[in-house]
Amino acid sequence: MIVRFSYMRMKYLFISWLVVFVGSWVTYVQYSTYTELCRGHDCRKIICDKYKTGVIDGSACSSLCAKETLYFGKCLSTKPNNQMYLGIWGNLQGVIKCQMEEAAQLDLGIDPEPRKEIVLFDKPMRGTTVEKFKEMVYSLFKAKLGEQGNLSELVNLILSFADGNKDGRVSLPEAKSAWALLQLDEFLLMVILQDKEHTPKLMGFCGNLYVTERVEYTSLYGISLPWVIELFIPSGFRRSMDQWFTPSWPRKAKIAIGLLEFVEDIFHGPYGNFLMCDTSAKNLGYNDKYDLKMIDMRKIVPEMNLKEIIKDRQCESDLDCIYGTDCRTLCDQSKMRCTTEVIQPNLAKACQLLKDYLLRGAPSDIHEELEKQLYLCIALKVTANQMEMEHSLILNNLKTLLWKKISHTNDS
Repeated sequence: MIVRFSYMRMKYLFISWLVVFVGSWVTYVQYSTYTELCRGHDCRKIICDKYKTGVIDGSACSSLCAKETLYFGKCLSTKPNNQMYLGIWGNLQGVIKCQMEEAAQLDLGIDPEPRKEIVLFDKPMRGTTVEKFKEMVYSLFKAKLGEQGNLSELVNLILSFADGNKDGRVSLPEAKSAWALLQLDEFLLMVILQDKEHTPKLMGFCGNLYVTERVEYTSLYGISLPWVIELFIPSGFRRSMDQWFTPSWPRKAKIAIGLLEFVEDIFHGPYGNFLMCDTSAKNLGYNDKYDLKMIDMRKIVPEMNLKEIIKDRQCESDLDCIYGTDCRTLCDQSKMRCTTEVIQPNLAKACQLLKDYLLRGAPSDIHEELEKQLYLCIALKVTANQMEMEHSLILNNLKTLLWKKISHTNDS
């Protein structure tokens, strides 16, 4: 009896110790991960030090650094150099984004070159006139976008936004903030698409920190689980779980129409074509009316800009010619260089994302036609004959099919 008691006691002591050990390890790893990813304090310190010494200025600087009415809330960062937080600005809710380092070079699956020492907010230099600054911005747009659209009008739009205190002039500190922000493709695209329904509104900026409208639902579907639990869930079962936690089908159809409209917005728009290079469901969200809103547009890049950078990229196989997860070109084996033509248009990638999302629970009377149109869409190739005509036809067919089915419902 005594032996049995001692054995049971030792067993429970061992289990208790194991639970404490594993719990402590998990807590330590989570804390280490959080402190590495969530550097909001560092971001705020860098920005506010520059503001207080008169280097930068912007519409959010006073609230962030002097009045302290712009607060960092929950950390949403997924990479240490791209800080993202829920924010509270007075009585408004938003999302705070801050670039901790210079805009990363295109990630094409190779080891980056050693990074040179970064000098934040070094341009424009003292003595630069407004006209010279406009020329700088124009040249930047020409390099990124090419001779497309009215670039002078876009320059004036940027200057209007840069005038944070709305005094009718752009000061040197405001110009330094604007120049730093314009190095970020997401910011540029947000300015270009500010009047479009599916782009979150820009609320303010300070240095290379900017505040955008908050989107209520931050993924097309799925449920957020602690990463420790995620490790033990098979990927197939995880995808099934994602499908369980989705809106009703008419609401999914409305969200899908929003994504198709966004694809239209960036396909051969007034300033050229922008390429969606990461169409993850976690980059797309929606509001309480089930209108699609973009969450993260950092991997949506000007086509000309991507072509210019990738054209001389060395490669051994097509796998060396990928940017993000979805922008793929071919490797020219005769030259061992990446070609510049991205294989899939944005629409094909959007349809790939929407296929399972829309087909699950789709009404029986449109299921077959919807599946057919989605597979036609996924098969689109940039190099196909009459691609633009097919692109337009498939996009319109999908929108019409979905809209007819939900136009009489409250969800529309």
